[in-house]
Amino acid sequence: MSFQTISIGTLMMAMATTASAEWSFNSGPNPNAFIQTGNMTLELQCNRIRFAPAGYEDSQDIVDKQGLSIRFLKNGTTEVGAFQVGAENAALQIVDNYPVEISFNSQQDYGFVLDQLAANASVNLSMVDQDISYGIFDLKGSGAAIRSLRSACDSDASQGTSYEAPEGIVYCGGGAIKRVIEPVILDNPDGEWDTRVTVNGESIRAMTAYSYFGNSEPPTGFVVALLGEDRSEFLIFSEGSANWLEYGDYRYDQCN
Repeated sequence: MSFQTISIGTLMMAMATTASAEWSFNSGPNPNAFIQTGNMTLELQCNRIRFAPAGYEDSQDIVDKQGLSIRFLKNGTTEVGAFQVGAENAALQIVDNYPVEISFNSQQDYGFVLDQLAANASVNLSMVDQDISYGIFDLKGSGAAIRSLRSACDSDASQGTSYEAPEGIVYCGGGAIKRVIEPVILDNPDGEWDTRVTVNGESIRAMTAYSYFGNSEPPTGFVVALLGEDRSEFLIFSEGSANWLEYGDYRYDQCN
């Protein structure tokens, strides 16, 4: 486990942005606890963290360095512990065109991070090699949100819950240009690309995203978003007997 305990540490932080808001919990298809401010979001999922800093260049910097320092503060200046995220204990990548996703190799490591987030007053996400902060988040209310997250994740694990995009469904519609859209979940994903979407006979790779990032109220019927490698976005919905897909400004209904 890559963490260190520090009795007293005064942070010399440049370019820091502080997020003061309340933590919330979303019990949707992909349970998450999150805090959102005007231009930053920190989201905790069952086995990973998503962090959207103030600018895309910060996301790119984190991924280029393949590292992030998660520093736990009991007040505005006193550091009481830290976890150094790196290639040896996690995978870092940009998802949904912007946020950095941190997937931990060890649930024990992630458990330590959640424990510290629930117990402390604030967290500083900073560069691994300098005291320069990408963002500081208030942890007020994080304890209750993390307890709810852990309960939901444990429940899903015990029930073997699995959420997948509907397969075998073809969607038709559009405006001046009519389209036939068919998404297929791949048996053998190509890295992060776990879906193929065919539009009028032309296929692209896509990745699944089961939550509206940083949004506590997904639209009614929302199942999954498919994020294409060409930055296209396909939103799949299902409600009762109705199945449809939203792409651009148009709705495409099931046609098979």
